[in-house]
Amino acid sequence: MPTSDRPRRAAHFGTRAPETNAPETAARGDAPVSSPDPRTGASQTLMPDLPVITSSDATSPHPALGSARLSNRTAATTRRTASKAGTHKRRGGTRLNLPALLVGVAVIAVVGFVAYRFVLPLFSGSSSDKSQSIVAGQTVQVTIPEGSSASQVAQALYDAGVISNTDDFLTQVHRRDLESSLKSGTYTLVTGGDMDSLLSLLTSGPNSSSASLTIPEGYTVTKIAASVETTFGISADDFIAQAKASNYVADYPFLSAAANDSLEGFLFPKTYDFSGQTVTADLIIRAMLSQYQTEMASYDFATSEAAIQSTYGVTMSDYQIITLASIIEREAVTDDDRPLVASVFYNRLRDGMKLQSDATMGYVTGGEVTADDLKTDSPYNTYLYGGLPPTPICSPSSASIAAALSPSSTDYYYFFISDTVHQFSETYEEHQQAISAAQAA
Repeated sequence: MPTSDRPRRAAHFGTRAPETNAPETAARGDAPVSSPDPRTGASQTLMPDLPVITSSDATSPHPALGSARLSNRTAATTRRTASKAGTHKRRGGTRLNLPALLVGVAVIAVVGFVAYRFVLPLFSGSSSDKSQSIVAGQTVQVTIPEGSSASQVAQALYDAGVISNTDDFLTQVHRRDLESSLKSGTYTLVTGGDMDSLLSLLTSGPNSSSASLTIPEGYTVTKIAASVETTFGISADDFIAQAKASNYVADYPFLSAAANDSLEGFLFPKTYDFSGQTVTADLIIRAMLSQYQTEMASYDFATSEAAIQSTYGVTMSDYQIITLASIIEREAVTDDDRPLVASVFYNRLRDGMKLQSDATMGYVTGGEVTADDLKTDSPYNTYLYGGLPPTPICSPSSASIAAALSPSSTDYYYFFISDTVHQFSETYEEHQQAISAAQAA
């Protein structure tokens, strides 16, 4: 039965010029001195030499109180001496090595450019520092397309008003190494929520049911079509028309064994998420067939079929295993029942007995089975025809497929199963007693 109906530079100043200590030839106020004129030999009166005083801020000496009579050569020599001394002192200070400075600046510029252009995008994608005010507490739906990068996820959340800043989000994603763990799909999110909860949800997967389709175990193609119509508005008739084995056998070779061009038994029961995709009947069918292919890869059909042949003398193909599993799915209620139900059917097949399963006729009637229905001529009437029906009668669960591949070893030929009674019997008489006891309870 069916189980249920994402440094400041210092200033540099010149040093003081050296003081010139000209010899004093007379003190201030001394009398004029007579000396012969070297050119004529005549006596001449000379003013006493005045002391030369150097200002603390000057760069060249100057006479005190007035001009001293110095020869042009002496004055020039004095100026040159002072200038050289000042120059020498300045050169003795801190020197700037201009070529080295330029090289250092160039290296820093290159490193900065490389970091900005190539390293930073590894951590934050192509995001820019975007910030916005958001209204917290609002419920919104956000779809993350397949293959989205972390920066694209951040942009989608930002556009929906879920986060106020893209860079803050990307920083947290990088710190937690979640770039490859963000899952695509449609999410129902609350704006302004805490970052921990948001990242936990985005790495767990979509939580919105708006683009999901749940197919319970035991559903038939007809019921799947109805569910698709209810969920996505795709016509059930259009879905059934598309659900033909011939439309997909080229891509899914296991369908080559399908009878009546039917996909019955191959549309694997599961919850599917189609967020961010244009949903069509073809898209849904392919998703289910791909899931079936993935699930079946974990089973060793050949080894199990060989064991069944050895134990029961019954030859089973992969398709017949799925067919029997679909009957087990409709007859059993619990997983504990399934291997026991499988043993009943294999015992009957071994001994040439009809399966006598109401579930196979229920596939025809689409519901309850009456006594009259069991008299109806149909290849699905296992009261009238021996062996298995022509096709599976539903989409079996993994547990039912496992039971069909590995049945319990029993001598049971009958079972009576209800919500409260799970009785298996070896003889018809025991079977009748179990029914009577259940009806009397």
